[in-house]
Amino acid sequence: MVRPKALLALLLSALLVLTGCGSGDDSSSERGGPVKLLVFGAPEELAAYRTLLDAYAKARPGSEVQLIEASDRKDLLARLATSVAGGAPPDLFLMNYRFYGQFAAKGVVEPLDGRIAASDVVDPAAYYPVAMEAFTWGGKQLCLPQNVSSLAVYYNRSLFQKHGVPEPKAGWTWNDLVGTATAMTRDSRGLVVRGTESEGAAQRPAVHGLGVEPSIIRLAPFVWSNGGDIVDDTEKPTRLALDTPAAREALKNLVDLRQAYGVVPTDEEVEAEDDESRFANGRLAMLMTSRRATTNFRTITDFEWDVAPLPVYQKSVGVLHSDAYCMTRGSKNKDAAWRFLEYAIGEEGQKIIAATGRTVPSHIGVSQSSAFLGPSQPPRSAKVFLDAIPTVRALPTVSTWPEIEDVAYGILENAMHRGDKLDDVIRDLDQQTRPLFARGEQG
Repeated sequence: MVRPKALLALLLSALLVLTGCGSGDDSSSERGGPVKLLVFGAPEELAAYRTLLDAYAKARPGSEVQLIEASDRKDLLARLATSVAGGAPPDLFLMNYRFYGQFAAKGVVEPLDGRIAASDVVDPAAYYPVAMEAFTWGGKQLCLPQNVSSLAVYYNRSLFQKHGVPEPKAGWTWNDLVGTATAMTRDSRGLVVRGTESEGAAQRPAVHGLGVEPSIIRLAPFVWSNGGDIVDDTEKPTRLALDTPAAREALKNLVDLRQAYGVVPTDEEVEAEDDESRFANGRLAMLMTSRRATTNFRTITDFEWDVAPLPVYQKSVGVLHSDAYCMTRGSKNKDAAWRFLEYAIGEEGQKIIAATGRTVPSHIGVSQSSAFLGPSQPPRSAKVFLDAIPTVRALPTVSTWPEIEDVAYGILENAMHRGDKLDDVIRDLDQQTRPLFARGEQG
């Protein structure tokens, strides 16, 4: 008896052959050239993707996937937009849900529902729903997520032990975070630096207690945890909603990390050495960031590090970090691209990329396996990322969200490092982002 899924797969394959769109073997890859995959990332992240591509080439002899490496997120967005406009887009691209809306709204992304239904590899029920839902647009599944995680607090265990400061743990509060960051902000003599200057010598800290970028995605979980919202309407947002008491408190507390306590580096210090490098070099006790930093931090040999969950206001809330493989509607190599996508998103591919440290797998089974939770490499508390998944909330996928985040970053950066008045910050955020909401589209 032929199973319904298998029968659907046969019918789809036949239809593709009849319409000249491809065939079921790898000859289409040869006719269309290699599958082109556009990504960006740090060198360690790109190495992780190369590992995946090498494994795929061995598993599927004759198949070839070419990695197109963008220098950063803005470069990736620009390359994708330019290639689409020029009629020669990559077959696949890897993108965060916060940024794919602008391409979804323009019809750049190929819906995958039919291929998913015909697949014996991709079962939507096997993946975390919050990640799958983040990549639906107009009721269609446009992309398939490779990872799902929230922010975590990376910390230098060796430094904590050296100074006898208790390590962060589940259930700690924002006040606990501030107290811990203060205790870990030390001068070159190892003495605690209080406030924006050290007592007496006015010496800048040799080690700062915390690194956190002043951005919407870093602010969001604390606004939510405090009972507030980032936007006025999650389904059809028209503005930021940071003027409520709950949001104002979370925003003020973020700014005070620099302005009142001096536990985060100055903007000049961050420009000279970014927070991730500062942590890896032992000059930052804690860093609030996503799972993607793990590939870099696994190169650290001078000290031991681990991760802790985010601090809490009223309840535990995380902010979704998820990237997905998307197929371009203009791809000339869709069948071959889908075969790679199936491999990358399936158990085998997700185990390979998880083992590099890059991802919290979106595949539920793989995330709970030794490929992710194995104790052989840090962080030893990797389960922190899994424990956060039930609490994560997604930011809007409105098509203009990348612009909204960029505008908000500049205003929040000035607030944290220049000390702009809170009322002015909230007013500027509203006035400068409201027009972007007005012309944005929501899936």
